[in-house]
Amino acid sequence: MATYAVGDLQGCLEALQCLLKQVAFDPTKDRLWLVGDLVNRGPQSLETLRFLHGIRESLVCVLGNHDLHLLAAGQNIERLKKADTLREIIEAPDCAELLDWLRQQKLMHYDEQRNIALVHAGVPPQWSLRKALKCAAEVETALRDDNLFPAYLDGMYGNDPAKWDNDLKGIARLRVITNYFTRMRFCTAEGKLDLKSKEGLDTAPAGYKPWFQHKDRKTKGLKIIFGHWAALEGQCNEPGISALDTGCVWGGALTLMNVDSGERIACKCDAQGHAAVPPVAPRISEPSSASAPR
Repeated sequence: MATYAVGDLQGCLEALQCLLKQVAFDPTKDRLWLVGDLVNRGPQSLETLRFLHGIRESLVCVLGNHDLHLLAAGQNIERLKKADTLREIIEAPDCAELLDWLRQQKLMHYDEQRNIALVHAGVPPQWSLRKALKCAAEVETALRDDNLFPAYLDGMYGNDPAKWDNDLKGIARLRVITNYFTRMRFCTAEGKLDLKSKEGLDTAPAGYKPWFQHKDRKTKGLKIIFGHWAALEGQCNEPGISALDTGCVWGGALTLMNVDSGERIACKCDAQGHAAVPPVAPRISEPSSASAPR
């Protein structure tokens, strides 16, 4: 039995199947962890969601910002943007089943035996593991509650508040939690977010750092697997932190990592998000505390 983590799929099903074939993935015994952004921008969003739903008993998924956007567009199709590739899902006959499954997924998964957390964007430096799990659960409850779900989706968009406050309530509280888990890249040591900067590590605004570089981060010692930040190209030198978004939908690659050994393989993608032919040879990296080779 093996456990694999895969970076942002974004509807690139061919690349995922390329990777699963290379490791002879067996859904009856192996497990697949997904860092979120399962859909959108890529060429096969509907097929990807259907494939994942079909092997759902073998999956651990956390939600990314594109997944939440799909749920919101499913409630109001006018929320779709020009670049979205989500309409095919919303108009599919099995849309209700797929979206109901999606809204049951987590914002944060914690494997106690391995002491590993799986998130889409990261964990803010001022939160402990216990605090992060508690806050994630608040949003997960809103997603699963039919009475809270519409109001949450109506209010989740926006950049304010930019910083956590224990006294926050209602939608504002849920919005900042959502932004930490699904949109964060740079923040201050106190957790104030900058949600405009999206490039590499050296582009941090004055006073900000990548969330994982703050020296007093309260989750040091916890291994964290995340995606979301394609500009990192899978490079993260912080011990115990594994970046898996290698930009498959932008002509980069889709990366799979063995959770226990840290070995990585990649499937190169073309500019449309299809798997390149033939697939690239496996890339082997050091264990997950090290960065992936470029």
